[in-house]
Amino acid sequence: MADAISLLRPRTVVGPSLHAAGEWALRFDRFPHVRIGGLVRGTCWLILDGHEPVLLQEGDTFMLGDPPPYVLASTPGARTRPAEEVWARAEDGSVRIGPEAEENLYLCVGHIGFDDGNASLLTDLLPPLVIVRAADPRGLELGQLITLLATEVEATAAGGPLVENHLAQILLVHMLRAHAGRTDRPTGWLGALNEDGIGAALRAVHADVARSWTLQELADISHMSRSAFAQAFKSHVGVPPLDYLIRWRMNLARNALARDTLSISQLARATGYQSESAFSTAFRRVVGSSPSTFRDQARKPDEMPLSPEPAP
Repeated sequence: MADAISLLRPRTVVGPSLHAAGEWALRFDRFPHVRIGGLVRGTCWLILDGHEPVLLQEGDTFMLGDPPPYVLASTPGARTRPAEEVWARAEDGSVRIGPEAEENLYLCVGHIGFDDGNASLLTDLLPPLVIVRAADPRGLELGQLITLLATEVEATAAGGPLVENHLAQILLVHMLRAHAGRTDRPTGWLGALNEDGIGAALRAVHADVARSWTLQELADISHMSRSAFAQAFKSHVGVPPLDYLIRWRMNLARNALARDTLSISQLARATGYQSESAFSTAFRRVVGSSPSTFRDQARKPDEMPLSPEPAP
């Protein structure tokens, strides 16, 4: 998980906290890639386009994956207005709807954007909505994080944006842990981390990506036969084990080329290839361009690198 989030290069913007009373409804525009928030106090309705309204209660935390437009409201039938207009009136890290004396809602919400080229590492695995209820095993610690984040936003103290950024990313990790640990856990690497054998193989690959892994070595780590391991890995992760290894190497390579931190020959060795030509062949097959072309495009400030095939 740490490896994936490192490649995602998250950019966090925590909005002002919302204090509300009476009847209200705010409509939020579509945003890539993740919205995250929670209720410090009170209740409200979350209404995603195309989904049934969901009642959020005090202490609940929510995460939206690549969310369509959505509404937060005191009641499902309340007249909506753009959240942007209300957010523009923020003072001292908060916005208020209705009289302060009647306040019955205190909510903190923010968004996390990722490097576009690697965003699918996570967003492809997330449902539109993940809710961790206050009564869930992880609910207490998540509620405490939301309260800390809301307090920091309104404190407007020195170093505030740095603290907010770290708290939001900690919140993201805890939400991913909660989601991955559920019985309806996601497919892909996120869900597979909680499978003892498959998770052990995944961790081994990430710990030594330059090693010339064989299917038998990974099966041995998982304490499974080769055939059983290959079948289980593909069932949980979505691709065969050695395909996952190649794609992960190419994700690392794309990131290094975009940041221009290693030469192509150095990068070939770092990702487990004995020669630059072997690395270039694998890169072209997965990404669709040669490493040098990808790096040259990444150096141009007004052009984005070529898009890869979906990452594992």
